[in-house]
Amino acid sequence: MSRRVLLHVGTPKTGTSYLQDVLYKNRARLLKQGVSYPADRFDDHFLAGLDLMRLRWGGLEAEAVGAWDRLSAQVREHDGTSIISHEILASASRSQVARALTSLGHRPGGDTSDGGTEIHLILSVRDLVRQIPAEWQENVKHRARFGYGRFLELIQDPERAHRVGAWFWGVQEIPDILDRWGADIPPERIHLVTVPPSGGPPDLLWERFSSAFGLEGLDLKLTTRRANPSLGVPESALIRRINRTAARDLPPQHYRPLVRELLAHRTLSKRTKSARLGLPPDQYPWVHQLTESWIAELARRGYDVVGDLEDLRGAPAPTGKWVDPDHPPERQVASAAVDAIKALLLDNAEAHAENERLRRKLEAARRDLVRARTPRLMRSMEWTVQRLEGSGKGRQALEVYRKARRRNSRPA
Repeated sequence: MSRRVLLHVGTPKTGTSYLQDVLYKNRARLLKQGVSYPADRFDDHFLAGLDLMRLRWGGLEAEAVGAWDRLSAQVREHDGTSIISHEILASASRSQVARALTSLGHRPGGDTSDGGTEIHLILSVRDLVRQIPAEWQENVKHRARFGYGRFLELIQDPERAHRVGAWFWGVQEIPDILDRWGADIPPERIHLVTVPPSGGPPDLLWERFSSAFGLEGLDLKLTTRRANPSLGVPESALIRRINRTAARDLPPQHYRPLVRELLAHRTLSKRTKSARLGLPPDQYPWVHQLTESWIAELARRGYDVVGDLEDLRGAPAPTGKWVDPDHPPERQVASAAVDAIKALLLDNAEAHAENERLRRKLEAARRDLVRARTPRLMRSMEWTVQRLEGSGKGRQALEVYRKARRRNSRPA
């Protein structure tokens, strides 16, 4: 049984995609150091989270059946340190948390004297000033059609009656997440990794992650192409308009590669000169008030903080003009649309070229198969005919032979 489990349960938009890709690509190197990141494919922990919480996710839930049991079995079989990481785990209910911890070898109160696993809970957190617009944008990149203003209304509903508000606070309300996941884990085994403010050293977040996971000093490859980049205001508005019109005709298996990956991540995210999506100025007071209460509560609980709780305060309200994504600059949206059309045309052209290459390969394979199935006698006859057609006398002999065949083939 694994002696130690580092269980990273979120939150979303805190560098988790980068962290998980680094862990996945360095599995072999980590294992040599006694650290297991059990995954046969990059999204194994995501599927395990879907399975644990019985979440519907565009059809992937069928593929996820049994994924948590497989993951927890791999953890129990490893005699060392194991890492589990995915941000959707933040939304788990208390009963789902209890099932997860038990399956990983947890004992009541975190007791390890009878062979129980020492579980450490890791939660990466970022200020609400950045998290609120980021979560709306994630909704948009997952087919949402509602505007930013409507999103702000939904998350401020005290009843949290709508699924949008319920999900947002399920994965973003830091004290509540820790109440659910950390109720039976000693506070010294609960680690908060704070995301540094914008503009800080680019490697600082990784340094905090590596400290929390005990990866300092290990020779790991830190370059990755997998990320979850953000969009500007006009680009976000364009994706939402696509969702309101064309996306309803796109099944999930097509929407994700075409809209989320090709358009949002690979094309529109590169338009970095657009106005950035931000919190409306009139929303700062309640956000700052809530944040202050969180900071006081987290400090009181005595968790291990990797970084600084002050990072949760977020930036003050900007003095410049705020750009509303529900009423974006239309010329910029049009420019983004041109880039999107270009990307789709190039992708379609590449697909056609690839189809043509495959067609030629298939035709060549068919010809090879026909030749391979041709009897040796037939191939010998073809060779003889080719030789005869190469000389005048040979052609005369073939003509005599063909005339004789035609006479013999006439009905009597």
